[in-house]
Amino acid sequence: MKKLILSAALTGAATNRSHCPAIPYTPVEIAEEGKRAVDAGASILHIHAREDNGIPSWRLEVFEEIKSEVRKRCPNVIINFSTGAIGLSKEERMNHIPHTKPDMAAFNMGSMNYAIFSKKQKKFYFNGLFENTFDTLQYVVKVMNETGTVPEMECFDTGHIRNVEPLRSMGLIPDNATYSLVMGVLGGIPATPENLIHQIKQVPEGSFWQCIAISRKQWQLAAIACTMGGNFRVGLEDNFYLPNNEMAKSNGECVEWGVKLANMMGREIATIGETREMLKIPLTD
Repeated sequence: MKKLILSAALTGAATNRSHCPAIPYTPVEIAEEGKRAVDAGASILHIHAREDNGIPSWRLEVFEEIKSEVRKRCPNVIINFSTGAIGLSKEERMNHIPHTKPDMAAFNMGSMNYAIFSKKQKKFYFNGLFENTFDTLQYVVKVMNETGTVPEMECFDTGHIRNVEPLRSMGLIPDNATYSLVMGVLGGIPATPENLIHQIKQVPEGSFWQCIAISRKQWQLAAIACTMGGNFRVGLEDNFYLPNNEMAKSNGECVEWGVKLANMMGREIATIGETREMLKIPLTD
């Protein structure tokens, strides 16, 4: 099998330090967590921006500072910025991409209900409509193409994988665009082994794909991704807990366990240089 590419999602936007004390907020904290993840074996850093108090940020200055701080510590790592938000226009969501020119950026492939629900409390902690119409999809991918940013196509359900097809027919999807099979978000496909295998079968043969499983089910599905020849993502955005049920103290710990798991399944971990070669992403800054 090809070497496995490990991604690390460092901070996300929906959680805070009351959920996990290790979640980074500031650009320096995010960059330090990125360094820990890279040292452990990650070659792609997926990054949301936050204000210093932890709330999600879309200010260009924050993204610029994050990129600068990450590059100081990890000169070659593949930077993947988020573009997903609820309640912002497509222009606001994409404003940072042409200015920061990240290697990759999340390309959310369909509209959906997006929620966090507590079964114990019987209430929603978060509940919104994540709008990604075909008009929005065309706008987003055109900005990425003009910038030279590789689309990381985040597919939260089977229909989202199908949504790639008309855009590919229009010539808007570059050959090195990647598929992320996101599982476990309420409103999207549940995180089960059966569903992951189903999703894998929908991805065009020969395409790069990774599993992104939310919650502690991450490790079970990561093992399946390993054996199916795919890749996976870890990090505090997706799951706070390690396979031994301890809460992670850093993104580096999450990646360390990801490496152990991959090695147990007979997979070697790709270096940053090998990942750039495999995904045809040259280092430009």
